[in-house]
Amino acid sequence: MRPHFFPSLLLATTAAVLPGALGTAAAAPARVREARVEQQEFGRMPDGQVIEVFTLHNASGLSVRIMTHGATLIGVETPDRAGNFADITLFLDTFADYLAGHPVFGSVVGRYANRIAGAKFTIDGVAHAVTLNAPPHHIHGGKNGFHKRVWSARPLRAADSAGVELTLTSADGEEGFPGALQAKVVYRLTNRDELFMEYTATTDKPTHVNLTNHAYWNLAGAGNGDALGHRLTIHADRYLPSDNLKIPTGELAPVRGTPMDFTAPHTIGERIAQVAGGGYDHCYVVNRKPGETLVAAALVEDPKSGRVMEVFTTEPGVQLYTANHVSDKLKGAGKPYGKHHALCLEAQKYPNTPNQPNFPTSLLRPGETYRQVTMHKFSVAK
Repeated sequence: MRPHFFPSLLLATTAAVLPGALGTAAAAPARVREARVEQQEFGRMPDGQVIEVFTLHNASGLSVRIMTHGATLIGVETPDRAGNFADITLFLDTFADYLAGHPVFGSVVGRYANRIAGAKFTIDGVAHAVTLNAPPHHIHGGKNGFHKRVWSARPLRAADSAGVELTLTSADGEEGFPGALQAKVVYRLTNRDELFMEYTATTDKPTHVNLTNHAYWNLAGAGNGDALGHRLTIHADRYLPSDNLKIPTGELAPVRGTPMDFTAPHTIGERIAQVAGGGYDHCYVVNRKPGETLVAAALVEDPKSGRVMEVFTTEPGVQLYTANHVSDKLKGAGKPYGKHHALCLEAQKYPNTPNQPNFPTSLLRPGETYRQVTMHKFSVAK
């Protein structure tokens, strides 16, 4: 299948056409120095449904790849301090590899990201039981969550960015959640080297919604060893202590004086041995002043490559996960990914919010619109 090109309306439209179809998620096209979108077939579902990949390019040569299965981020290529580009998200080579099973590499997670205690909640006095897929709890939308669904997609044109809009309908009662939900996520790569993820959703019955992207980041390049040497700053003075099954206790505890404290830069590996459970898997309470919306949540730096990533979000929390069990969840895809070979920074509502009335609400009612924006800003330290 030949690629389809959607150049920015206000930019030059002449460029070399890339040959052939996208053979693997890691296959890097020739570096394109303009904002544009490519659309290609990536694979097919068992029933023959086509899975497409949209590749976003910006004027700096950065590229971002999103496939319609799971609205999944399958590649982000950025330069190091020497100008060499590498994919900085963990990815799999073929759609068959993704379909075989993976630890939610780069997918949109929903209807509710993270955990719901006891796989149940009550809305307006009515009890609802959702899929119990992490016994005795619910996690990441269930057995057939948004990360396993095929989203509809269309390219977006703009003067200074390349984008793709993906939409999904989740039926009333799907995975136990009430209400038919209309969900949308827009990925936009700007010429300022920013990757925006903009989420909206509406419902016809009261329901709980918590969407996030579950990308695994390694700024040295996917497959180039662990991320323990990455320096991390999280703009959070508090975090959510949890039990041994990762359900928050309800307390918002100070990070000061604990291995959870990333208010100043620390390498991932500096204190990870002090963390129970084999690594970080904790929700941080993002610092935010009244009236602030999109705020800085985290900063990651790889000293060796010089790559830097800043994360901004409108969400109250960010889940730090240090890929503690990646190799356990890959289905023989042949990738050299192991424990701590990446970190996730998942902007979201707090875990188990439906059962914690003191947490910022995740309840969405008819007539309301769920909105969430997370932005990643890429740069290089000299």
